[in-house]
Amino acid sequence: MQDEEALRQRLLEEVRRLPADRLPDLERFLSLRPGQAVPAQVPPHWPHAPLHRISEHGTYIVTAGTYLKQHFFAGPDRLDQLPAELLALAAEHGWQLEAWAVFSNHYHFVAHTSAEAADLKVFLKNLHGRTSWAVNQLDGVVNRRVWHNYRDTQLTFEQSYFARLNYVHQNPVKHGLVRVANQYRWCSAGWFERTTTRAAVQTIYRFRTDKVNLPDDYDPI
Repeated sequence: MQDEEALRQRLLEEVRRLPADRLPDLERFLSLRPGQAVPAQVPPHWPHAPLHRISEHGTYIVTAGTYLKQHFFAGPDRLDQLPAELLALAAEHGWQLEAWAVFSNHYHFVAHTSAEAADLKVFLKNLHGRTSWAVNQLDGVVNRRVWHNYRDTQLTFEQSYFARLNYVHQNPVKHGLVRVANQYRWCSAGWFERTTTRAAVQTIYRFRTDKVNLPDDYDPI
């Protein structure tokens, strides 16, 4: 068990060292079924260009916060671990991420589920379990409560879907951490802008976010 955990930690360190342009290839590899060959030349596909439709199996926006809104993930090293685990576990559990943003005391993401996907509760239980263990190890504590709860909303209208995509991309700006969303390292805005057509980016960014109703009074650092 200890050897497996040490290996996982080494793999996470290698993921954090990868240049940004290699991460789509990693995500593609993680999504392969056992025994499936790696496609020869597949263009980067994460985050996916918006589908312009709601998934028939379900599209959700998820928000989760830390216990008492404490800043357990303050600092670059700890923030790096959250998206690394989120990406890996989303692929493992069959969830297609469209947008995400992680902070010192909460995160948001928009994702599509599929017929083969694990239940959202299972996905998030594993995500919270792994990240709690990691941050408690760093602080030298045992069985400390890290995550408080989460809220998920199924999106059933395209307008709502697009507005929440924009909300998640722009969340670092909302919290005053950066002036432009793509300057924040721990969200998908920069990747979205690089891998999606300019017209699609402009379309998504035009959707108003001021009426998006999400629990978001976390004041991250």
